[in-house]
Amino acid sequence: MSSTAPKKREEDKSLDLALRPNVFSEYIGQETIKNNLKILIEAAKRRKEPVEHVLFYGPAGLGKTTLAHLIAKEINTQIRVTSGPAIEKVGDLASILTNLSPGDILFIDEAHRLNKLIEEILYPAMENRSLDIIIGKGPSARAIQLELPPFSIIAATTRIALLSSPLRSRFSGGTFRLDFYKKEDIEKIISRSAKILGVLIEKDAVPLIAERSRFTPRTANRFLKRARDYAEVHGKGIITKDLAQKALELMEIDDKGLDSLDRKVLDTVINKFNGGPVGLTTIAASVREEEDTIEEISEPYLMQLGFLERTPRGRCATARAYEHLGVKPPKTEQQKLI
Repeated sequence: MSSTAPKKREEDKSLDLALRPNVFSEYIGQETIKNNLKILIEAAKRRKEPVEHVLFYGPAGLGKTTLAHLIAKEINTQIRVTSGPAIEKVGDLASILTNLSPGDILFIDEAHRLNKLIEEILYPAMENRSLDIIIGKGPSARAIQLELPPFSIIAATTRIALLSSPLRSRFSGGTFRLDFYKKEDIEKIISRSAKILGVLIEKDAVPLIAERSRFTPRTANRFLKRARDYAEVHGKGIITKDLAQKALELMEIDDKGLDSLDRKVLDTVINKFNGGPVGLTTIAASVREEEDTIEEISEPYLMQLGFLERTPRGRCATARAYEHLGVKPPKTEQQKLI
C-alpha cells in the first residue's frame, strides 16, 4: 500500500543527496538545535577532541540524518553510517568500532531497533572507549578488552521511548528533539530545492505545496519533484499553482496534507468505531497496514493537526477530524467546535 508519508524510498535517495545542505547556514529551521550544536562543535574543536555523543529524535523526514552529516562536515571528519537492524551480533559492532579512525563519527539510524545485548556492549564503548567481548564458550571462554580510538556516536530514532535509560544517559553531548517545521520554513526549503534542481516554480505555487507537505522537508521535496514531473508532462515545465494542485490531487493529497492512509485511519475510527476509543492493533487490521507505519507516520501528523487523540483506552477522533471528513460529530464533540 503506497503512502506519501515521509519514509525513505529508493527514489528519494538521490534527491536527498542533491538537496542536503553542506553547511549549517544552508540548513533551514530547527534554530535552537543548530545553536546548541554549533557550541558543541566549536568547543570540541578548541579542545581538539571528538564531539560528544549526540542523540536526535522525532518524526521521520525532519533532518536527523542531515544534521549528523553536517556535524561531520563541520569538524572535517569521516562519518560511518549504519542502522540498528544492521547490527545483529556483537561481532558486527566490534568490527565497526575497531575499524574507526581517530575522530570518526559513527551514525546509527533507527537506534531504537538495536538489540539489547548490543546496547550493553555500547555502554563501555561510549563511556570509556573500550570494547569488552567474550571469546569462546564454556570453561574455555575468556574476556578481552579492546581499546578504541577517540570517536563519536550520533544516533537517530523516531521512538526514543524504546531506547533504554542507560543508553540515553550516555549521549553526553545532548538529546535533541526535532519538531515539525513552520510553514514559512517549508516554503524556504521548497524555493531552495527548486533552484538546486533547476525547476521553475511560480511564487503562488510554493505556499500551496508547503501547506500540504505535513510540515516535513522530505515530503515537501518529494511533492516538488512530483509537481515538476507533472509540469513537464502536462505543462511547459513551469510549476504553476494550477499544475501543482492537479499533481497533488493525482497523489490523493487533500488540502490539509492528508493522504489516502491518513483518511482511512480517521474514517475507520469515526465510522467503524464511533469515534473511538479504539486500539492501534484494531486500526491497523482495519486499514490493512502495519502498526509501525500508522504509529510512526500517520499518527504524529494527525495529532499535530488535532485530528486524533491518544488516550489510555485507545485512539479517539476529535471534532476537527469529523469536520474535515464532513461527518456530523457527536454532541460532546460538537461543543468543542463552538
